[in-house]
Amino acid sequence: MTRINNHLVIMAGGVGSRFWPMSTHEKPKQFIDVLGIGKSLLQLTVERFATIVPAENVWVVTNKDYADIVAAQLPDMPSDHILCEPCRRNTAPCIAYVSWRIKSKDAKANIVVSPSDHIVLDTEEFRRVISQCLKFTSESDAIVTLGMKPSRPETGYGYIEANLSAQSLRNKEIFRVDSFREKPDLQTAKQYISKNNYFWNAGIFIWNVNTIVNAFRIYQPTMSKIFESMLPVYGTPQEHEKIDELFPECENISVDYAIMEKAEEIFVCPSDFGWSDLGTWGSLQQQSKKDLYGNVCIGQDISLFETHNCMIHTTQEKKVVVQGLDGYIVAENDDTLLICKLSEEQRIKQFSGQDK
Repeated sequence: MTRINNHLVIMAGGVGSRFWPMSTHEKPKQFIDVLGIGKSLLQLTVERFATIVPAENVWVVTNKDYADIVAAQLPDMPSDHILCEPCRRNTAPCIAYVSWRIKSKDAKANIVVSPSDHIVLDTEEFRRVISQCLKFTSESDAIVTLGMKPSRPETGYGYIEANLSAQSLRNKEIFRVDSFREKPDLQTAKQYISKNNYFWNAGIFIWNVNTIVNAFRIYQPTMSKIFESMLPVYGTPQEHEKIDELFPECENISVDYAIMEKAEEIFVCPSDFGWSDLGTWGSLQQQSKKDLYGNVCIGQDISLFETHNCMIHTTQEKKVVVQGLDGYIVAENDDTLLICKLSEEQRIKQFSGQDK
């Protein structure tokens, strides 16, 4: 395997607005500067892979409504590497489309698929893990997924049950998968983390392009025929028209159900590099550095008095002063200010009107 055959696929079609008022349906969380460092989560994702994947081998699959945002945030990426879904069909059609598209260009491609809205604290360890997984898949017909070592009984993530006695011969850090588990209730999650072979499913996959295309041919023949039929038009002006016509015919199914739970050569690489799926303001608070009173402040000029366990995200206001709050979110964007209990965060959609 050479680095020139490494490809990065970023899935950026989500419409999540859980970081309202910063994120909306028009500009979901992957395109906003959640961490207050001048870069969106999408830009940070690309940056994370910079030493592993050449810039010309980065692909983004997104909703056609967000194509201009992607192009503006990733100006160095080839414009024809922004693949637009005409409608939402979950992750399996998304991955099938980009896999056939890459195969038409590089038959030796070795691919890592990543969500666009996660954070990683230990980038060096992340790159080490990804690099060794890419080497593994370049030398085998294996599909590898990353399993995050759990730090708490989390009910918001799916889990991977690994067979730690079935170590791969090529890499002693990679093991066979026994099963994939749905998001559990709290009691089940506690049972999982009491054992040492259950890991959070991060939704990061590594495979050779021929491996994944063949898996679709075997386990999703109807879907594979759709993208196989497009071989004459990939990379031509007719591609957009054809994908608009055929993509809606795909079944609405996740790659976990479509491929991962059916294929034989499935492996997991247990990993620990400070990973988080930033799904909520609460998760951002958990992952961020706190002051002595449990507060997280993202903004230029924030003063707190008698305030504890709060998430303050005010990057536009000249000066913000908060007194006497405990366990609140304070977030602003343009002409909107949110003040909400962290414990009531699930109601933000109701407050914002973004559930319509």
